[in-house]
Amino acid sequence: MITPGAALSKSAPLLACIGLLCAWQVASLALQTESFPTALEAIRAVPSILGDKESLVNIGASIRRMAIGLSLAVLFAIPLGLLMGRIKGVASFFNPLLMIIYPVPKAALMPIIMLWMGVGDMSKTLVIFLGVSLPIIYHSFQGGKAVEEKMLWSGAAMGLSAPQRMLRIVLPAALPEILTGCRTGLVLALITMVTSEMIARQSGAGNILFNALDMAQYDTVFAMIIIIGAMGILFDAAFEKLRGWLVRWSKPQHDMPLSFS
Repeated sequence: MITPGAALSKSAPLLACIGLLCAWQVASLALQTESFPTALEAIRAVPSILGDKESLVNIGASIRRMAIGLSLAVLFAIPLGLLMGRIKGVASFFNPLLMIIYPVPKAALMPIIMLWMGVGDMSKTLVIFLGVSLPIIYHSFQGGKAVEEKMLWSGAAMGLSAPQRMLRIVLPAALPEILTGCRTGLVLALITMVTSEMIARQSGAGNILFNALDMAQYDTVFAMIIIIGAMGILFDAAFEKLRGWLVRWSKPQHDMPLSFS
């Protein structure tokens, strides 16, 4: 039987979205400015965007860049983070570098990367990769660091080599924490993807948004914001389903602030 508290918890995200749209509608009607359309006007523009073939191609290009950048970050960041968590020398070498890179807004690197690689997919994918890697490294680092030494000693006693212990003991034990970092990285991949497309405007969701802004099509601008927000919600919900299945044996994990100390 579903309790009232559980029902409220499940419906809370939907109620929050409805409340936000209502506040938006009221604020727009109160301000009465052309550059701030009502929520209903923006929602009515969504089907025209999703029904346009060129817009779908642009959105698909954004998702492709985001998927490639996130995948490359996962392949790079998880092994590095685990090595940092288990080998002090690796952590000592990379900690200062990561602390220098972390505060730099990744989108601020876009003009430099454009000079090196042009304004194509490669430059945008690299910015996404840089933006996503740090939280995954951090959580992989914390997960690897938290593995009990007794488990590794037992693996060594059973004849497992160092790489085998890393793969068969450290990785599974650190997986809940790693997936928390991947979830954070997923959200950052979406944010960085849109930001990079706003700067290097050739194709993508960010390109649609800024082209509409240039042409004063404000309902389209806000409709794209709704679409991007919906993409983030769907991606996050899908990842949470996957994470829940992969670590169903684990206690719930919570996001933590980025620090390599």
